[in-house]
Amino acid sequence: MLNAAAAERNKDPILAVLVKSVNTGRPLQALEISSGTGQHVTHFAQALRNITWQPSEYDCQSLASIEAYRAHYQLHNVKPAIHLDVSLPYEYWGSFEPESLDLVVNINMIHISPIACTQGLFKGTGAVLKPQGLLLTYGPYAMNGHITPQSNVDFDYSLRQRNPEWGLRDITFLTSIAQKNGLFLEKVVDMPANNKCLLFRKESLV
Repeated sequence: MLNAAAAERNKDPILAVLVKSVNTGRPLQALEISSGTGQHVTHFAQALRNITWQPSEYDCQSLASIEAYRAHYQLHNVKPAIHLDVSLPYEYWGSFEPESLDLVVNINMIHISPIACTQGLFKGTGAVLKPQGLLLTYGPYAMNGHITPQSNVDFDYSLRQRNPEWGLRDITFLTSIAQKNGLFLEKVVDMPANNKCLLFRKESLV
C-alpha cells in the first residue's frame, strides 16, 4: 500500500466538509476520480457507510494501492477500483448511466494534470450527476488572477517547470467551465495548508 503524507493530513478536514454537504440518511452513489493511493476513499467509506464508493485512477501503480487498501479494510461499500481517463468522454469512464451519481470527489488532480483533464472532469460530471448532485474538488487554486500566499506562488512555478501543462487553476475559470456543464459553484471552503474545497451543485430543471 502506498502512503501519501498529504492524504494522511487532509483526509479528516475533507471528510468534515463531506459530512456537512451530503445526505447521511439515505443510500448514495459516489465516484472518486483520481483516487491516488486509496487513503481517501477508504477513510471516507468508513465514516459514510450510506455511500457506495467507486474509486478510479489513471495510474496503474495507484490502482494496485487502492486495491491493497480495499483488501486491508474489507469495506463492503467500496467497489473495486477502475481505470479512468478523465480527459475522455464519460461514456469511456465505465458503466455510468447519465444522472446516476449523487457525488463526485476529485482531490489534488486539477493542478497536476493537463487542462483537458479539468475540462473532462466538469463535462463528464455534469452528465453523470443526478440533479442536485454534488462535485467536490480539493486543492490549491488561484482567485481572480492572483495566487496567495507566496508558498502557493512557488508551488505553481515548480509545477509549471515540471510540466508546462500543469499549474494552479483560477476559481473563476473553473466556475465558467462548470456552468457550461450545468454545475454552479455553491460554496468555497478554506482548508488547512492554503488549500480549498470547491463545492459545485448540479442544476435542477425543476
